[in-house]
Amino acid sequence: MTERAPRVLVVEDELFVAMMIEDYLRDLGFEVVGPALRLERGLALARDEMLDFAVLDVNLADKPSFPIADALRDRGVPFIFATGYGSLGLNDAYQGTRTLQKPFDLQDLAEAIGDRARSA
Repeated sequence: MTERAPRVLVVEDELFVAMMIEDYLRDLGFEVVGPALRLERGLALARDEMLDFAVLDVNLADKPSFPIADALRDRGVPFIFATGYGSLGLNDAYQGTRTLQKPFDLQDLAEAIGDRARSA
């Protein structure tokens, strides 16, 4: 019996960036769920899919991704934010959440996932 790869939800509204994150995650041995380009799709996946982790852009076509983060937190699914705003883009409820500053590379993502997974 083979062990399944951890499933990571990607929520990112810029297709090129979403594809880059997808490639990075696959290189790290993860199975990608999504990517979700809009809030509604991301929220549905966060509520319904079996997930081990998530990478969330903060701003999705001028809508914050915090409802997705809320759904993941309610389910106990660890996540990180990836944003061009850094931690300044987070609302009060998510201050202190691991945040990757865009642009980032494969090593940055691997470290952030490792840090967040260990603290979950």
